[in-house]
Amino acid sequence: MTQDQGIFLAILVATVTLFIWGRWRHDMVAVAALLACVAFGLVDRDTAFEGFGHPAVVTVACVLILSRALQTSGAVDAIAQRFIPSDAGIFLTLAALTTLGAVLSAFMNNVGALALLMPIAIQMAAKHDIAPGKVLMPLSFGSILGGMTTLIGTPPNLIVAGFRRETGESAFSMFAFTPVGVTVAASGLIFLLLLGRQLVPQRGGGNAEGFETDAYLTEARVPSKSKAVGMTLKQIEKELDEVDAMVVGLIRNEVRMRTPDPWRKLRIDDILVIEAEPEALAGILSMLELKLEEDKPRDPDSPEAQADKEDEEQRDDEITISEMVVLPNSSLIGRSAADIHLRTRFAINMLAVSRQGQRSRARLRTLRLQAGDVLLLQGAPQRLSEFAAQFALVPLAERSVRIPDTRQALMALGIMGVAIAAAAFGLFPAAIAFAFGVLAVMALRIIPARNIYNAVDWPVIVLLGALIPVAGAMATTGAAELVAQTLLDWGGSSSNVAALAIFLVITMTISAFVNNAATAAVMCPIAISTANSLGISADPLLMGVAVGASCAFMTPIGHQNNTIILGLGGFRFGDYWQLGLPLQAVVVAVAVPMIPLVWPF
Repeated sequence: MTQDQGIFLAILVATVTLFIWGRWRHDMVAVAALLACVAFGLVDRDTAFEGFGHPAVVTVACVLILSRALQTSGAVDAIAQRFIPSDAGIFLTLAALTTLGAVLSAFMNNVGALALLMPIAIQMAAKHDIAPGKVLMPLSFGSILGGMTTLIGTPPNLIVAGFRRETGESAFSMFAFTPVGVTVAASGLIFLLLLGRQLVPQRGGGNAEGFETDAYLTEARVPSKSKAVGMTLKQIEKELDEVDAMVVGLIRNEVRMRTPDPWRKLRIDDILVIEAEPEALAGILSMLELKLEEDKPRDPDSPEAQADKEDEEQRDDEITISEMVVLPNSSLIGRSAADIHLRTRFAINMLAVSRQGQRSRARLRTLRLQAGDVLLLQGAPQRLSEFAAQFALVPLAERSVRIPDTRQALMALGIMGVAIAAAAFGLFPAAIAFAFGVLAVMALRIIPARNIYNAVDWPVIVLLGALIPVAGAMATTGAAELVAQTLLDWGGSSSNVAALAIFLVITMTISAFVNNAATAAVMCPIAISTANSLGISADPLLMGVAVGASCAFMTPIGHQNNTIILGLGGFRFGDYWQLGLPLQAVVVAVAVPMIPLVWPF
């Protein structure tokens, strides 16, 4: 092992460790890895940022914008309404839903496809009286499977296509992934439909009406005329036992007491931190004559009071409460209601937050939000809708039906179709074809030009742009060849099929904890070096990396879709493997023999 190889492997191990640790965002870790490689001379400082101009990075950005055009025009809503039966049984409805999720994910962002279908899935679960998780997990996994079927279906496929070009071959074409991808995805969907609901853990009983989130943490103030004044916490808890709620904290004079004395008497303006289901909140407030923290009196001349007045001018039936989930690309992540001045700027109250498996020490208004948090928001419908659109939230309560603009929907579908055809028939490289599509979307104002950059998931773009030069350093330092030889010595040299199976399983394992695009960027150079050592084509191993990177079913952090459904399904971290592990076994059983048939060694 040379000095450069040792340094690079140390950087790689540190990078993967930070990815798994999750304290820093993936894009931040990727940039740190790139700068470390530059600092040690492993990446040329003059070309360090060339990855941001890589065709894969440009294509991902363009596809995200075109996906947003399909959403905002109502094209996907129209497809969903026609495709999903309204009066069929649970099996046929779930089959239609997961299949549609897979088909949409082949041509648009996976998270966008899931976000559009989640409200339908939750309503379906309520209609058939089953836990939402029984529908959400198959839908999430189905949309992930669909992404592997085309070049643009998921970022790992674009990464793999770029690395194939470096072997001297042309990049994989638009539908080069389709024979293997469709076979594997179809097998996975059949498995999900036959056994998926049985293997998904039952969480929160069988009724989906209230969405199976964890109980909300809500702050309620004790006003001067409340019956709670002078009552002890023990007495309060006895009252709350009747509605399955509990006091988890007390705030007095802005100081939070995590385990207050049960004999402590409540005073005026004390704030109780109550854990309760959303349906029970109204009853608790009425029973104890409490006020939600956001309802406390304010200076009539303050901006908050002016916002209140504006809302009060609307009819009472125009103020609604909505449950919304924070998407992984939301700009709310890492910020609190106080940070964005939620009440002042948007005239919206954040009444409560549900976060799976965690209880925060922070005040509700200073709680830093995470992907997958479910927020209980109160405000005018129009304000809630605009807020959800601006900050990438998905409304989970019954949402208003969006009537598609037929002209814009047809234009969005036509632009996407032409871009796909141009790339598939080789008229233009994929990056150019989809860039033309973005220009058309802007020119036709399907997405206003001022909103075009909001459609791009910038952390993913930075992640890809930073890791591509790092992956190149793996090849130039010889670290990829060193790792490849280790894998061959471990057992991959016994046969070509064994090498393929090992790559597939290792890639799947890494992808369970590391962003799938990052996984592909790390594994592609190793796959190419392994193929060179065995004297075989790199195509089967690269295809194995593409399939493995797309199959992150074991944990809620392996794929953004899994993170989104964590709180909604009431899941715990360890619930995913019960369905994810056998599904990955199906993927391996189908992919290992199928890949060499399409891409011979």
